[in-house]
Amino acid sequence: MGNVIVILIIIALVGLGVLRIYRTVRYGGSCCSSGTAMDKKVRVKDRNKANYQFSYKLKVDGMVCSGCVRRVENALNSDGNLWAKADLEHKEVRVLSKKEMGREDFAQLFKELPYTLLNIE
Repeated sequence: MGNVIVILIIIALVGLGVLRIYRTVRYGGSCCSSGTAMDKKVRVKDRNKANYQFSYKLKVDGMVCSGCVRRVENALNSDGNLWAKADLEHKEVRVLSKKEMGREDFAQLFKELPYTLLNIE
């Protein structure tokens, strides 16, 4: 009887492992996905860099995966006047802007995000 219980527990653990692998392959292995599909990437409509007069480099704390990068880029790119590209390795975001922006403007954009804006250059 004891062997049957041990075998059932092992089968359950293997099943959970297979389910986790399936979700990782299907939805990505990011910390932000939690087994669901990542948000669709927001693409800027104006891709002419000459239209963006200002350039900023933001240092951001808390980005640890590709899902984090996508979330930050989407928040900034959905503004309409910004074009953002996040760099996970250096924990920074390069932002092109059509208008001059200050720390408060960027802080407002980051208000809804679980990341911390550390510095603006």
